[in-house]
Amino acid sequence: MKKIALITGATSGLGRAIALRLGKEGYNLIITGRRKDKLEELDKEISINYGSAVLPLCFDVRKYDEVEAALGNLPEKWKNIDVLVNNAGLAVGLDPIYKGEVDDWERMIDTNVKGLLYVTRVVTPVMVERCSGHIINIGSIAGKAVYPNGAVYCATKYAVNALHQGMRMDLLPYNIRVTQICPGAVETEFSLVRFKGDKGRADQVYTGYENLVADDIAESVYFAISQPPHVDIQDMLVMPTAQATGNMFHKKEK
Repeated sequence: MKKIALITGATSGLGRAIALRLGKEGYNLIITGRRKDKLEELDKEISINYGSAVLPLCFDVRKYDEVEAALGNLPEKWKNIDVLVNNAGLAVGLDPIYKGEVDDWERMIDTNVKGLLYVTRVVTPVMVERCSGHIINIGSIAGKAVYPNGAVYCATKYAVNALHQGMRMDLLPYNIRVTQICPGAVETEFSLVRFKGDKGRADQVYTGYENLVADDIAESVYFAISQPPHVDIQDMLVMPTAQATGNMFHKKEK
């Protein structure tokens, strides 16, 4: 019987790459996001290329009632989720704390922290009942070291780090593996969202060095879940060779 993986934020970037990687490895997939057209495109691509069954669910992880309605009432054949990838997240704005926009803060906190909590709360009881499962939390280098003008985003990723550690403790008696994967600079829609559609500013983030791409993180996810049952990769920091910290890069001159 094929295993089932649930991936949040699957409409683009890391989530999309992870879904494609796991589809290639024969997983049946529950993919979630807020853009129905993107979910449908991904569903078709996975089904055609890999023959995996796909259940696309369009909802907002920031709203607990939507999470519960979508994931708390899964069809019987989809209920036994083997792998949960808490990927949905974003950064909005890059301002010092005294200039930060409250709406930006709330979007980051609601998505990065509350969204992860809501999905985990609905999915884990079945894992606990089965004494089986693997949770992948997508963290960030921003959850390891704070950088200027990123205080609130970093705070949300520090929260993910703390929640990850707490999950590992709480779920230890139930044979559930918990892994945190913390990427450095990955070229996705991340910076475009952070800079609110300013492509020129977003592109500057990835100039002068070789950044990570989404497939690099998808490969890391698969590495973690493909380990023998007695092995839990608890924490993985994945950085470009040219990046040392959240804001320290070795960039080549033009």
